Amino acid sequence: MSATTKRVLLAKPRGYCAGVDRAVITVEQALETYGPPVYVRKEIVHNKYVVETLRDRGAIFVDEADEVPEGALVVFSAHGVSPAVHEQAAERNLRTIDATCPLVTKVHFEAKRFAKDDYDILLIGHEGHEEVEGTAGEAPDHVQLVDTAEDVDKVVVRDPSKVIWLSQTTLSVDETLERVDQLRERFPDLQNPPSDDICYATSNRQTAVKAMAPQCELVIVVGSQNSSNSKRLVEVALQAGANASYLVDFAKEVDESWLDGVTTVGVTSGASVPDILVMDLVAWLAERGYGDVEEITTAEEKVTFSLPAELRKARKAAAN
Repeated sequence: MSATTKRVLLAKPRGYCAGVDRAVITVEQALETYGPPVYVRKEIVHNKYVVETLRDRGAIFVDEADEVPEGALVVFSAHGVSPAVHEQAAERNLRTIDATCPLVTKVHFEAKRFAKDDYDILLIGHEGHEEVEGTAGEAPDHVQLVDTAEDVDKVVVRDPSKVIWLSQTTLSVDETLERVDQLRERFPDLQNPPSDDICYATSNRQTAVKAMAPQCELVIVVGSQNSSNSKRLVEVALQAGANASYLVDFAKEVDESWLDGVTTVGVTSGASVPDILVMDLVAWLAERGYGDVEEITTAEEKVTFSLPAELRKARKAAAN
């Protein structure tokens, strides 16, 4: 390949994971089954395009369940909610559809299980993230959040032999393991969760970027600023050898100066991003001479999740 050939390396897997796909379809089918408006607590997934598209179809996004009219229908987002939110919804007689990702639900079950066994639970995650708030809410008296390296020093446990770590599912794999190592220096008996909490899709997307980034002067990640897993992909690209990496929601947000002197552009997207946005970016790059596109595949994903039980029952009843 000559030095002047411009090309795009397209990471695979990228974009929608099974949990996001399930959550978005849940809102779409709730709108079809019940008609608008359908209320959604928080953003169903962290993607500006998806939220705006669903809003145009009749979804109303609210911050808390108490903003939903009494007796109305509300969907809980893919990130999960605490028991307190379920209680608040019940008090207002809200009809609920829980679109929590099954992998997040698994972490909730782990938190409840280890709290029942009276463990101190060290939850590795980002402060203020909805998933962290939901998981911590399952066992508030047992969970301590560990976000930064400084937080490691602040942890206080009752019995160093009964400590376990859990994590937010969308973190950087490397960052999480670094935090675990720091915690284990303080608590040598720190136990691992029974299964890996980092979501398969998060891990797979980071692996694909690691394979691609060393060949790229620039990696563009499609995703929203409030998407934890999308922001991690930017960090992973830089750590893996890309000269520069940026996060954009849309192709129009790309600064053309980023392309100066660049022959190879890597493209990927976060787990809450529909592929139409990636294809728009690929087309935008092709217009600027980056017409040679090669897909870098590191895994094939075949995971699917069934829709929430509440929606399956409603659709079955409607069909009869």
